[in-house]
Amino acid sequence: MTTRSRRTPLFLAISVALTCTAFCDLANAQIEPNLESIDRPLWEAGLSGIGVSSPAYPGAADRTSRGLILPWFIYRGPILRADEDTVGARLLKTRTVQFDVGFAGSLGASSDDVAVRKGMPDLGFQFEFGPRMRVNVARPTPSSVVRLDLPLRGVFELKDGIKNRGFAVEPRLAYENRDIGAGWGLGASTSVVFGDRKFNEYLYGVPSAFATPTRRVYVAKSGVVTPRVQFTLSHKLTNDIRLFAFTRYDFAGRGANTESPLHIKNGGASFGLGGVWTLGRSSQKASD
Repeated sequence: MTTRSRRTPLFLAISVALTCTAFCDLANAQIEPNLESIDRPLWEAGLSGIGVSSPAYPGAADRTSRGLILPWFIYRGPILRADEDTVGARLLKTRTVQFDVGFAGSLGASSDDVAVRKGMPDLGFQFEFGPRMRVNVARPTPSSVVRLDLPLRGVFELKDGIKNRGFAVEPRLAYENRDIGAGWGLGASTSVVFGDRKFNEYLYGVPSAFATPTRRVYVAKSGVVTPRVQFTLSHKLTNDIRLFAFTRYDFAGRGANTESPLHIKNGGASFGLGGVWTLGRSSQKASD
């Protein structure tokens, strides 16, 4: 879900930079899985840039593209975190299980750019907040992990205030290896996005006020939004510069609301390229 950059204020852009895990798993594109590690600095800061092309939402026929250059900040405190995989508070961490409460986010889509939504309200910037359990299922090598993520998050839209848009769940099984040789990292994941009726209505519902001869009234059902798979590749160019690329495919035809007049395509691919340039880091090391 993307677009609306010209009206996105700086504080939202920074939020996107810190929470784009929910948008396209860019944190995982850096390929720094939740492994025990020494010598990681307590904080790092710099610039990040990314270009993305994706469907406007799962099942959309129209695509949106976006290029962003944003501040980038990581803080690896024992509880408060803004790191590769958590933005919020980490309440429990063992070698096998981590429990945190945090944020994720996704960019919006203007209805002017989505033909089937002409005349309907825009999909605004969304942020998600709630608990997540992470279970390290296996560690095939010292640099890799197989992990199960179980998040439950409320979805809120930032557009003319803050509006609750329901709840979403995305169980996710991921393999991440931050070192497959010569500075390269690799990641692969599969997940299923579920939404309650309110969230799915936000994406796929057509109220009577916005019905047309070619867009009938539709009341969305709770259930699957889309299964998806994703692959990421990263390269550590220098100690301060890391490049990454990702591709993701949504199998939206498996969703619960394929009969919605806003659901046009049964599948859609997203692509992205980006990089992170670290401009400074602390001499103090993270305690974990």
